[in-house]
Amino acid sequence: MTPSARRQKYQEKGYWTGIGVGITEPKLQLGPRRIDLASYISTARFLRSHTPASLAAVTCRNRNTPPNHFEMPHAVSMPSPGLQALVLCGPGSSFPTFTSNPDENPKALLPIANRPMVWYPVDFCYRMGITNITLICPASAEAAITTALNTNPHLTALPLPRPDILAPKELDQTTGTAEILRLPEVKELVKSDFVVLPCDLICEVAGEKLLQAWMVKGASMSDLLSAPKYSGSRQSPFSGGLGVWYETKTATPAKGEETDFIAVTPSTPSPVAPPKGSLLPNLSNLVTSIPTDSLKDLMETRRGFAVRHGLLRSHPRLKMLTTHRDAHLYILPRWIMDFVDKNDRLENIGEDVIGWWAKATWQKGLAEKLQLDEVLRKEEADDSDDDDSLQESASSPQDDDPEELRPSRGIDDNALDGKDFDGTNPQGASLKVPPIIAYVHPSGADAPMIRRVDTAQLLLNVSLQLAKVPSVEETGSEAASPFAHAKKVAYPEGVKGRTTITKVDSLVGENVTVEEKVAIKESVVGAGCQLNEGAKLSQCLLMEGAVVGKNCKLTRCILGKRCVIGDNSVLTNVEVQENLLVEARTEEKDTKLMSSDGLEATEEEMQGVLEDMDNEIMAQNEEAVE
Repeated sequence: MTPSARRQKYQEKGYWTGIGVGITEPKLQLGPRRIDLASYISTARFLRSHTPASLAAVTCRNRNTPPNHFEMPHAVSMPSPGLQALVLCGPGSSFPTFTSNPDENPKALLPIANRPMVWYPVDFCYRMGITNITLICPASAEAAITTALNTNPHLTALPLPRPDILAPKELDQTTGTAEILRLPEVKELVKSDFVVLPCDLICEVAGEKLLQAWMVKGASMSDLLSAPKYSGSRQSPFSGGLGVWYETKTATPAKGEETDFIAVTPSTPSPVAPPKGSLLPNLSNLVTSIPTDSLKDLMETRRGFAVRHGLLRSHPRLKMLTTHRDAHLYILPRWIMDFVDKNDRLENIGEDVIGWWAKATWQKGLAEKLQLDEVLRKEEADDSDDDDSLQESASSPQDDDPEELRPSRGIDDNALDGKDFDGTNPQGASLKVPPIIAYVHPSGADAPMIRRVDTAQLLLNVSLQLAKVPSVEETGSEAASPFAHAKKVAYPEGVKGRTTITKVDSLVGENVTVEEKVAIKESVVGAGCQLNEGAKLSQCLLMEGAVVGKNCKLTRCILGKRCVIGDNSVLTNVEVQENLLVEARTEEKDTKLMSSDGLEATEEEMQGVLEDMDNEIMAQNEEAVE
């Protein structure tokens, strides 16, 4: 039964009355109750994915509702939004001290405030209502991540169903994020609109609010309700996307943190004030996005920053931001997979896919050069097949030289301008490019945390910030943050007398042994660590199984797993590799202590280098003789 027939059936029985759906209406009447538009859409997706028999089992709250009927949406605590989530577990090249062996110790398992890094994005997906979660990692790291999902207490405590792991054969440590979407295994996996997020994302914002914001501002009502495409309105009949950007100039800034240059314009305001706590006031239309480093290179080449007249004509109210960073959290429509597949020179989602998509919403003729018109017509044809069971119509005309029109990373905009494009598609109808919505997170002191943790300094800063979150024991489960731990000191039996632990800004994990006269201030101590008599920690992060000797003094240090710090050592702003033994009475500052194992060249490698040098000298001599 088609969705429209199912709706008509329930209307005829009188169960579903008074429906009024409007794109700009934040509320609609559904029987005797009023519900959010986004909640209605979530439930509509839920209905499309269930049969009447399965819906009959849903508990009814309204006593006036027939026993074989369902109530919308109150009988469903959190309907599935119908989205898939892809968590990209990268190599962690920015953590050389702690991921020197990324196969056994991948970045996704580095601890942030005593939880594996990948726990945070997975938990965020569950809080959003998404249970179809896939972790994408290189094949070499699959075993380590699988073991962690089955044994780590924080990961095993996550709700069911468990995340799946996908390790494509062609995925390696250097594959770009957009290139991942072109891998055969990923193309086969993605069947619906989806969420992409990195394994190093910390997001305290309620995921369901981001989802509702996308449904109201970015999603197509036709797509959400499986209705025929209607292009008579000012909005595009196709779903757009949503990305998240956050301010880097916070109370705990990280030196050298990456930033992005973005330009946004105001989104269409709603005629009704949004409810309290809504993210709608912080939504804008993205028109330009480029990493700050790439922008600097471009400005050096062009000796300045040029703003296109077409951009100013299309969007006179333009706001440019230079201190924000792309969180790499995107809600994307299914057609973006075809878009990436058509433009095989796009390497990264943030810089290439989002950047070119944002430009195509206003730059004349760019959508055709990116083959967006072809992608969207295919999407429309596929939807028509699903609704009417018709064969796909003939494909649209191809460009004379599609390879020439595909964008390359870092290509000059002028190379994509073309000569005689008028911004229309071959069928003569103006192409309405779906919008890419930017959620620009506010930077207030009380604002929820959004941060990427992709450097050692950010690993320390964010861990210390999370250590200040009150525990569930202090606030109760109802008021607790999603990042709150059950207790600040998980194993008080291991703490001896005459010790000082500032619980307000510290975390001490399970099975930690703390001897007498130890002082722990604003620090995170991982499970199984041992702190010997007289040790003093200030603003430190200790990973699992680290040992600190007697009378050591550590300040702003990160200790890897199972490393040992000798007695009477003084370390300041030092990173210590896992399993490393630091000799007693060591004094170091602003350095990385790493083992030299594996760094020395073997005799064969040295012999190969010498032979290459000899061959190069001989070739130069022969050229000189000639």
